[in-house]
Amino acid sequence: MERFEQFEKKNNVIFKNRDLLKQAFIHRSYLNENRDLGIGHNERLEFLGDAVLELVVTDYLYNKYKDKSEGDLTAFRSALVNANTLSSVATEIGINDLLFLSKGEAKDKGRARQVILADTFEAVIGAIYMDQGYEGAKNFIAQNLFEMIEDIVSGGLWMDAKSRFQEKAQDRLGATPAYKTTKEEGPDHDKQFTVGVFVGHELIAEGSGKSKQEAEQEAAKRALESKGW
Repeated sequence: MERFEQFEKKNNVIFKNRDLLKQAFIHRSYLNENRDLGIGHNERLEFLGDAVLELVVTDYLYNKYKDKSEGDLTAFRSALVNANTLSSVATEIGINDLLFLSKGEAKDKGRARQVILADTFEAVIGAIYMDQGYEGAKNFIAQNLFEMIEDIVSGGLWMDAKSRFQEKAQDRLGATPAYKTTKEEGPDHDKQFTVGVFVGHELIAEGSGKSKQEAEQEAAKRALESKGW
């Protein structure tokens, strides 16, 4: 349990029932290979933590941005609690080092690991809520997430990639981006689209996805990166 003690100290949260904390890190896949562990996986805690996280963040945004519409507040919240943000925070606070995963899941370092990290962050919130109540969970969320909202709002990070790239292109280049499908591959039931985003006649970036909309978002994301926006 020593590594969990280090996690508690680092994050200013001391558990009365440390089995709850351990359970928050147990992925379902791990139990398939360790059936005699005696502790369940973290999906129920994740379910609870997701609801607590949404309430805490919603309450914070509602009181901080009194002049913003429901639509804006929803977009801010989505940017703050999406898998990219949560997985990044989870890595910073040491969650990645404590995961209990199957051998197969442990090898995956891509998008699947991001989702696992985000889910585990929510499970930790659920465990804190069960052990220390709403205020304990709120303090943990505030400590790890609230300072990020200023950058999200001021940097326009709450907008999707296409919206952000259009805003930047119009502001800096005086032009509206256009998207064109440059390639379609695969059978009808499993298409892969490649889309280019152009400003004038210049191809800025390309992106791929299982739908044109997904490919456009990926192209816009890469265009923002290539322009340093």
